[in-house]
Amino acid sequence: MLRLMLFRHAHADRPDNVADHERPLSPKGHQQAQRVGAYIGTHGLVPELAIVSTARRTQETWEDARKAGGFDTSKVNEPRIYESAAGDLLEVARAQASTLASIMLVGHNPGMERLAAWLIGNGDPVALARLQREFVVGGLAVIDFDVSEWSGLDVQSGRLERFETPETAE
Repeated sequence: MLRLMLFRHAHADRPDNVADHERPLSPKGHQQAQRVGAYIGTHGLVPELAIVSTARRTQETWEDARKAGGFDTSKVNEPRIYESAAGDLLEVARAQASTLASIMLVGHNPGMERLAAWLIGNGDPVALARLQREFVVGGLAVIDFDVSEWSGLDVQSGRLERFETPETAE
């Protein structure tokens, strides 16, 4: 079984004269990332590998979460995650080594939400309802697959184990 976690960056600021790629987290975003990171650490959801968009807000989300959760996961910066479509994100996931049982993509909407919708076939009813409302900033989708190779990820093949938001993560 493989586990894919999709972590949308936390709330970002919109300072004047700053390119989108360089937008930082807002103070609220830092708090959201820390809360979800603590949840990840407490609930044993630490991935073997984090694949993080090169955008500043995703980098800050990952660092805040990692520090708050007290874990030291290997990280790869992946420029293809920034402004990516669901298909691009899927290709990043499918390219991972089968020796990794769990990976996390830290990225952006709408790609994260569309990828989750594409991959999830069933799951926890409460989590499904929460995710169907919106893949909020700081949201974390945990999707399990009954496959042994990342290349085996396919439409509706995943089970949504949980979907947490900064507000629900305890």
